[in-house]
Amino acid sequence: MARNGEISVTDAKRVVRKYWWIIPICAVVMGALGYVATRVLPKKYTSETTVLVERPVVSPDYVKPMESDDLDMRLASMKAIVLSAPRLKPIIEKLNLGANADADDVIGQLQKGIEVKMLDPLPGSSGRAPGFHVAVKFGDPETAQKICSEVTSMFINENAQKGANRSLKTTAFMGQELQVAKAKLDEQDAKLADFKKKYLGTLPEEEQSNLSLLEGLNTQLAAATQAVSRAQEDKAINETLLNQQEANWKATMNGGAQNPDTLEQQLSLLQEQLAQLSSRYTPEHPDIIKLKQEIQDVKNRMAAEPVAKPATPSTTARLHEPAQLTELRTRVKQAELNIVDLTKRQSQIQDQIRVIEGRVQASPMVEQEYKELTRDHDTALQIYNDLLRKQSDSSIAGDLQHQQESEVFNLLDPPSYSPDPSFPKLIIFLPGGIAAGLALAAGILYLLAILDTAMYSERDVESGLKLPVLVSVPNLNAAN
Repeated sequence: MARNGEISVTDAKRVVRKYWWIIPICAVVMGALGYVATRVLPKKYTSETTVLVERPVVSPDYVKPMESDDLDMRLASMKAIVLSAPRLKPIIEKLNLGANADADDVIGQLQKGIEVKMLDPLPGSSGRAPGFHVAVKFGDPETAQKICSEVTSMFINENAQKGANRSLKTTAFMGQELQVAKAKLDEQDAKLADFKKKYLGTLPEEEQSNLSLLEGLNTQLAAATQAVSRAQEDKAINETLLNQQEANWKATMNGGAQNPDTLEQQLSLLQEQLAQLSSRYTPEHPDIIKLKQEIQDVKNRMAAEPVAKPATPSTTARLHEPAQLTELRTRVKQAELNIVDLTKRQSQIQDQIRVIEGRVQASPMVEQEYKELTRDHDTALQIYNDLLRKQSDSSIAGDLQHQQESEVFNLLDPPSYSPDPSFPKLIIFLPGGIAAGLALAAGILYLLAILDTAMYSERDVESGLKLPVLVSVPNLNAAN
């Protein structure tokens, strides 16, 4: 008797001894049903093949491949395309599969019967699958083999077509983007050229040359200023000499002889001029040599001191202006011309300095705008160069794809032909039926044990009647 749904070992043995015949009957019946199922159920034949994914011949370090590294995603995408109704309809028409059935049913049958799965990665392949396995189940072995061959060819062709289309689309897209980038780069080049033309001389790269030029102009200005000062001093000296010589000449014309006091004054003036010129020039300078000669002439005239004679009108008329006075006037005139030229040169240098200083002062503001233009130009140039490189890579990858030098799908072996059905298999259904029969027998025996309310022991009596057992009569047959 089972208590609370629990069966003891004694109860189980008792039920098995009593209903042992249920076990072989269930096993035989279910095994027979499994055998019958292998004969009755529609048979499915499987055709299999393996497709290897060969890596590109050219190293990816030289040419970046067009294919994605994720083979699972690409295979799932191709599987959805290959198993779509538009792609399966040509196979159905070619193999005449839908002659006696609805086309949609045949398509659904094919979609369920085609299985594509990735191969396990090989050791040392960094987890990358070497290829994939294609299996097709159909009611006829020859048809299954043909369908497997067609589906495998569709995968191979789809991969090649997809790679070619990807290369063409990528190259076309890169070409369009490259045209846009080139237009932007040309625009930036034009802006930069206009800016350089507008601010010529104040560009940042010209700042150092402007400072050097400014330094040179300041040096030239200082030299010009000194030259003007020297020319003015020479003019003053020559004017003084000219005045003294004119006074002496007039005195000579009036008195017929020079006054010693006048000669002494002239000598003193010449000595002062010699001292001034000696402070600026060397003793070999022509002016100093000439001035020393004049001093010596004055000294000689003072030493001679000739007696003055009255000059007659005829003698006075014959006197002309000395060449010394003419030379002094020429010197004064030349000094004036030099002063004019040097002053003009000085003004020109000052104008140039103001222009260069204006450029230097404007350089920081120009530099800010120039940096913005060059930054935009560099960005546009970098984008253009990147797109140009990518377009070149895409074109090379497309050539490799066309030459079958990139990643390709290669058939490892032709689709298999199996005369034995893959479903249902007797080796699976017969043992499975027997196992199911044994499980069914165990369930029936358990149910019989649960439903049995007979009392076989003192424990069963106490549990069923809720009363203690006072006396028990032994089984005499069992004792005998």
